[in-house]
Amino acid sequence: MISLESQVLERHLPLFADKSVLLAGGVNDDFPQKIQSQCRSVKIWSWYFDYVNQIQGKSAVDFSVIFTGRADLIVYYWTKNKQEVQFQLMQLLANAPVGQEVLIIGENRSGVRSAEKMLAHFGDIGKIDSARRCGLYHFTLQKQPNFELENFWKTYRSPQLGELIVYSLPGVFSANELDVGTQLLLSTVKDNIRGNVLDLGCGAGVIGSMIKLKNPQTKVTMTDIHAMALASAERTMLENKLSGQVLASDVFSHVEGKFDLIISNPPFHDGIDTAYRAVRELISNAKWHLVPGGELRIVANAFLPYPDLLDEYFGGHKVLAQTNKFKVYSVIG
Repeated sequence: MISLESQVLERHLPLFADKSVLLAGGVNDDFPQKIQSQCRSVKIWSWYFDYVNQIQGKSAVDFSVIFTGRADLIVYYWTKNKQEVQFQLMQLLANAPVGQEVLIIGENRSGVRSAEKMLAHFGDIGKIDSARRCGLYHFTLQKQPNFELENFWKTYRSPQLGELIVYSLPGVFSANELDVGTQLLLSTVKDNIRGNVLDLGCGAGVIGSMIKLKNPQTKVTMTDIHAMALASAERTMLENKLSGQVLASDVFSHVEGKFDLIISNPPFHDGIDTAYRAVRELISNAKWHLVPGGELRIVANAFLPYPDLLDEYFGGHKVLAQTNKFKVYSVIG
């Protein structure tokens, strides 16, 4: 599988010849494997564990918030989250030597055109190709930016969260304020939760942290595919003096054991498009990860067809709370 962005890059393979290459950002296809024979070395820095899990063993890949590697050529796949892009690019360029060569590729609808404005202060940038509804830019570093991780951390509080302080990094869902879907889901969380709890797709760790805060005796596990979300959830737990396990998992790929409660505000956006793969996998496989009588509880936009999936795999569902936009569904395994 080759994405539109990589199809454009294939038109410029001489730029890769006999170089060490680092691919970063939203790379999500087999392009790194296809160029390995032409390059001196190929490495990937990705924040997306679903992709990392897919290519481990095929390519050298780094799944981390902070990356210190270097390469002759950096290829950056632009994502729709401008804050995320800025975090990654500024970090890469702060660690790169003057003269560093960078290719930036992205779909036009993702906002890749703003690369020129973002990077103009730090070197020479210009568009070298336009095809497949994508733009390809070439950049040469002349002035290294300053990068301080602590400058990217955000915190917020909310009346619905009591004393909890949420810590988040760019690109994390609901990074700056409590979203209304999670708020509705939390309205159903009382102090009567027991046993093992899985917060799947935890984001900054709001749901799992609130459950642990209200129910200290629970054993909370939080998972996500996004490196920034995992770092945010870990810090939210740490700063609020809460204990729990935070781990990378593509839905249930790295989850072990069974749970009394699986709770989630599941994502339904994948990149720029809407996708239901993760939610279908969550609902279809949840029963195998619940103890007998365990509960799956999710919040979703009311227009999404989740009730049909819940009925298909659990034989029915309950609505615990709802607004004009959202519903909280519950099923028992």
